[in-house]
Amino acid sequence: MKKQPETSLLGVDTGGTFTDLILVTGSKVRTHKLPSTPDDPSRAVLEGIAFLLGEDQALVFHGSTVATNALLEGTGAPVALVTTQGFGDVLHIGRQQRPRLYALHPEDRRSLVAREHVVEVRERIEADGSVAEPLDEEEIRRVVKQLKACNCDSVALCLLHAYANPDHEQRLQKALEDAGLQVSASHRVLPEYREFERASTTAVNAAVSPVMTRYLDRLQKGLEHRTLRIMQSNGGAIHAETAGSEAVRTILSGPAAGMVGAYVTARAAGFERIITFDMGGTSTDVGLCDGEVPVTSETMLAGWPVKVPMIDIHTVGAGGGSIARVDVGGALRVGPQSAGADPGPVCYGKGCDVTVTDANLYLGRLLPDRFLGGRMHLDEHRCRHAMEQLAEGAKLPARRLAEGVLEVAEATMAGALRVVSVAKGYDPRDFTLLPFGGAGGLHVCSLADKLGIPSALIPAHPGLLSAVGLVLADVIRDYSLSVLRAGESSMASLEALFAPLEERARRDMAAEGVTGGALRLERALDMRYRGQSFEVTVPLQEGFRATFHDRYQDLYGYHDKDRELEIVTLRLRAVGGGPQPDLNLGSAMHGTPQPVATRQVVWNGSETTWPVYQRSDLPVDSMLHGPALIVEETSTHVLAPDWQARVDGGFNLLLERDQA
Repeated sequence: MKKQPETSLLGVDTGGTFTDLILVTGSKVRTHKLPSTPDDPSRAVLEGIAFLLGEDQALVFHGSTVATNALLEGTGAPVALVTTQGFGDVLHIGRQQRPRLYALHPEDRRSLVAREHVVEVRERIEADGSVAEPLDEEEIRRVVKQLKACNCDSVALCLLHAYANPDHEQRLQKALEDAGLQVSASHRVLPEYREFERASTTAVNAAVSPVMTRYLDRLQKGLEHRTLRIMQSNGGAIHAETAGSEAVRTILSGPAAGMVGAYVTARAAGFERIITFDMGGTSTDVGLCDGEVPVTSETMLAGWPVKVPMIDIHTVGAGGGSIARVDVGGALRVGPQSAGADPGPVCYGKGCDVTVTDANLYLGRLLPDRFLGGRMHLDEHRCRHAMEQLAEGAKLPARRLAEGVLEVAEATMAGALRVVSVAKGYDPRDFTLLPFGGAGGLHVCSLADKLGIPSALIPAHPGLLSAVGLVLADVIRDYSLSVLRAGESSMASLEALFAPLEERARRDMAAEGVTGGALRLERALDMRYRGQSFEVTVPLQEGFRATFHDRYQDLYGYHDKDRELEIVTLRLRAVGGGPQPDLNLGSAMHGTPQPVATRQVVWNGSETTWPVYQRSDLPVDSMLHGPALIVEETSTHVLAPDWQARVDGGFNLLLERDQA
């Protein structure tokens, strides 16, 4: 291994179908895309790194689906739950909310902890932190002995009101770790009130942390001396060692990186209000940025509340690999099942199920010899045969079936776009659509038409934007603490409450290499009107009460300045600026763009000849009028009739409805 300064930045995003990489060295950018290896994602990651780096050094940023898949597929580690006596059923009772209220046969969510692996402890701490029943050493020894007999890989430790006084949890945690058990303690994972949500988040962390730790160990071994940072769901990167023990914070790391990349790209191009649309091979992730990247702590995953801060993203099972089928009633369905990377769509050469990618190829919207820059050939004959077989079963012409596959998939994606916009009071016509992912550009004009969105911005290397977001990410750590204070609270008293959180943040960020002026601390409060059971988050600054009333008015249409306020939870975000590389993602071209080929494309039932342009041949300020196909190494874009595209100074494609 060569010993040289880590001047290069390498972003690696693992998706369900492809693994994307971008290497930035000074102003030079190299990219690579290869099929993912779902049986062991580290194989594709290390293969891609070897291709781009050889034996050179680099600071590696990674967005992973390992924790996500472990939770969604139920392949996490066996977990034992330790909780206060009388609260052993906290995870099984939950909130008694049903996602499908009128389902006659509701499905139970997959259990995180088997009932026989729940251990209750004789101890009790009150909501104010006072000790009602002490925890004695004999009880600790009993708990340790019982847990060792469970043969569980991981322990979720969640005692009543541990956020107010963590002493009992800390003592139990030390004893369990001394006995060789891996422990997730609620006072570290989520020191907030609401017992079920705290237990759920802690149990999720306990389930996915051993899986993530083993994965990162394999990855770190393959990387040898290179430094590895992992993307979190909040849009910030942390050291791999921290990510292993706090794996619950990495569950949506890949989509979060995409949002970061989209937001930075849009701002650089002069757009503050965007709706992001990340269509990959397995799913589509959408989000809305109104001047900032939105963060939520109200996420549900696999039926379980996960209360750590995450970028607010909505996911649907509609991607390039989503499988089309005809159900028993004769209706055409698309997704959420996916062909994934293996076997993949029919046109990849191994799959047997028709997918969205196959429909795009059948209709002429993909070029078989230019997929992945020509490195991967699409089998048009296999695709045509499979489409005709499915059409025969559906009693439809094959062309109509292929168009139907895209219509169903786009209806699902349009619904997701409405969830993050219309359902939250935003008019999508006031935003710019920013598509990325390998398949985003194929559907951007159709989706913009469905929602009345007037423009779209396609970034350079859209199929790799999540990898781009990785190398742009700041170092971010989030902290919280429930305090439940009613009445007036002065700034001085609140600053005293924040002091322990800030001390921990400075210590943790120093371990990440962020100190002094490079560290920025952002304080916020979860507030509500007294008597309510939900909160609104506002920044802590002079006049925060007025800010709360204004924000409440924006959200719910009214406010009550005479009603007593309650501060529920303190929130602290520690931010250290990322590497901020000089990303030169395009090349200066001159002249009038000329098509490199033509293609027979089916659009609205009619087959016509469309010109095909190579994106790298398009000069800045050049203009194209649809219909046209624009191809590049990581993506293909459909410029629909009545749309036009212009290349801006950042080598983005700005799409607008053609006024000519």
